[in-house]
Amino acid sequence: MDDFGIIEMLDMQKALQEKYKDIWETISPEIGKNKLLWMIGEIGEVIDIIKKHGGDTASQDADLREHLVEELADVLMYFNDVLLCYGISAGELKQSYVSKFEKNMKRW
Repeated sequence: MDDFGIIEMLDMQKALQEKYKDIWETISPEIGKNKLLWMIGEIGEVIDIIKKHGGDTASQDADLREHLVEELADVLMYFNDVLLCYGISAGELKQSYVSKFEKNMKRW
């Protein structure tokens, strides 16, 4: 599982959404803002780990690193929920990402 891309993540997130459709909020543009807020909460958990232990320790201590990576996975799960809420495909995201990358490469 060296190459893990957006398409695979979106497929996995769709499977989670289907499994818990009777428990979780429905995926829709109206719910997108809630998913963004949950994602920000998960980003806060990542920041807390680094703030409390420092970046070097968080990346080198095996237990802290495992916790850091798990929280980053939570961030990505909510990120993928946001993509699903707004119907953004992997191709559309890639096109925009590449365009933004090219702009940034010419900035300074």
